[in-house]
Amino acid sequence: MNAAFLYQLLFLLPLLTAAVIACFLRTKHNLAANFSVLSGLIFSAIALFLIYVRPEGDWSVTWLTLGGSFELKFGVLFNDLSALMLLVLIIVGFLVQVFSLGYMKDDLGKARFFAGLSIFMFAMLGIVLADNLVMIFIFWELVGFSSYVLINHYFDKPSAVSASKKAFIVNRIGDFGFLLGILFVYWQFGTFDLVELEERARLSPGYLSTGMALLLFCGVIGKSAQMPLHVWLPDAMEGPTPISALIHAATMVAAGIYFSARVYFLMLPGMEVIMWVGTITAVFAAVVAFGQNDIKKILAFSTLSQLGYMVAALGLGAASSLQRHGEHAVISTGAAVAMYHLTTHAFFKALLFLGSGSVIHACHHEQDIYKMGGLYGEMKITSITFGIGVLAIGGFPFLAGFFSKDSILHLAHESDFNLVSYLLFGTTALTGLYMGRLFVVTFFGKPRSAHAERAKENGPAIVLPLVILGILSVIGGYEWFFGHTFEAVIGAIPNAEGPFKMLMIITGLLFSVGGLIVGWLVWNPSKDSDTLENVAPGLFKALVAKLYFDSIYDWYVKKVQDRGALILGFLDQLFITGLMVRGTAEIIGLMGIVSRSLHGGNIGGYVYWFAIGVVVLGAIAFGVL
Repeated sequence: MNAAFLYQLLFLLPLLTAAVIACFLRTKHNLAANFSVLSGLIFSAIALFLIYVRPEGDWSVTWLTLGGSFELKFGVLFNDLSALMLLVLIIVGFLVQVFSLGYMKDDLGKARFFAGLSIFMFAMLGIVLADNLVMIFIFWELVGFSSYVLINHYFDKPSAVSASKKAFIVNRIGDFGFLLGILFVYWQFGTFDLVELEERARLSPGYLSTGMALLLFCGVIGKSAQMPLHVWLPDAMEGPTPISALIHAATMVAAGIYFSARVYFLMLPGMEVIMWVGTITAVFAAVVAFGQNDIKKILAFSTLSQLGYMVAALGLGAASSLQRHGEHAVISTGAAVAMYHLTTHAFFKALLFLGSGSVIHACHHEQDIYKMGGLYGEMKITSITFGIGVLAIGGFPFLAGFFSKDSILHLAHESDFNLVSYLLFGTTALTGLYMGRLFVVTFFGKPRSAHAERAKENGPAIVLPLVILGILSVIGGYEWFFGHTFEAVIGAIPNAEGPFKMLMIITGLLFSVGGLIVGWLVWNPSKDSDTLENVAPGLFKALVAKLYFDSIYDWYVKKVQDRGALILGFLDQLFITGLMVRGTAEIIGLMGIVSRSLHGGNIGGYVYWFAIGVVVLGAIAFGVL
């Protein structure tokens, strides 16, 4: 089958789905939902064919031509790296769509929700397959727009409206630097095309610079929620839980990691800074997670921490040599390891988010873990699959998360950055503890609310995706799961052997199982309040406030930015609008009034002005004026 036709169909399907729902199915909620899921199934089938069959040929069309010399194409670059990201997108995306059939069953905005999902899939597909930086940026912004729409799904809820605006604005800050980085790249290399950039960067490495790398990384800081632009992600949990799983756990926030791997050759000079940003984010988020009682916000900070791991891996692997697989596919150890953890994380984090959605749905949209409890007895499938996700993220030996975390910690151990290694090991221990707290408080002990007492297991549409993701969270880290399809990525991942491998197995057991045991002992499920809050209320308050980052930003906006805006507004009204615009208009208007008075058709007036003219001319002639 013609590859170009398949690429065109792949792009058109989600876009047409959104258009059909928006134009014809806005009030036919069930039909819109079923149509979206059917479209998602066809979309996934086409994507799987492209991933595993790899038909020959590509696709590109000229989008813009300027001056006869500048040409910008809309095209596809499909290799092992993009195939792996596409696999993650279709697995998580389709399972989220199926889950949403049950979760959004009674939602009055269901048609709008599924249309938004389709737009998001279209935007993410553009980032995954784009063959040039301009195309990536266009779809990058479209992902930001679709995220805004989906977070704002409950538009009658003030907190959701605020969260959507916050996500949109904070990402614009990072994207401004990202755009400057793209322009910097063009200024240095004279092209936006990724294949040409790779070749020119290899031939002229002197054109690379730390400034270029860090400007491009600004986009990653925003989209992948790294410090200090991390503040939007926890608030984004105000959107529907399936959106939290799709956008804010597995795909959108992972787009920054994928982009970094895609243009790794451009970002090499800034990798040490990138490594420290990721490490600090990983530690910070793991600490703050202990102060959250909202089940989705705990998972949000967990996502922040795991994204920090991936970013740290990018930097830690910078010293490794680039490995070529195929004509244009270039991957480094750091990029390969980051993508490996991105893939396994997508499985177990989507499982955890959808599991939390199952709990929230059963508890009538209650999200406070201290108003849950005792759910294991009535929700065994949700509890067991959620437990698998907890063990996987904690690094339990031979589950998916163990292998990818093992690779990151191995990179850290082999690097010259001992402090980074210690911090990442410590963060792994913290992960086991806060996830143990989440699991035991949510599922064990006695029900702490009427909603928890009445909770029952959900239907097949909600439970089936949990089972599938639970299986993927077990097997999704093995090399045989990937086969030879993603050799360029999987082949570049270092394998820890000998004593270090045994150390990883032991620490994985300690941090995952130990986290559950300590969670049971410290955060006893029979208690109605948090142990840390009772023992260290000051520390707990600081953690609840997310170490005051939001407060600092609020102070800056109100005390500095708003006041600066008032001053600039006053100067604008006084000088630009007042003197330059209105002032000029008033002078011209006054001149018009004077000129008009000279031509009023009144003979007496003409005589009057004639007399004045004679006097003035006489004064000039006799030297008076």
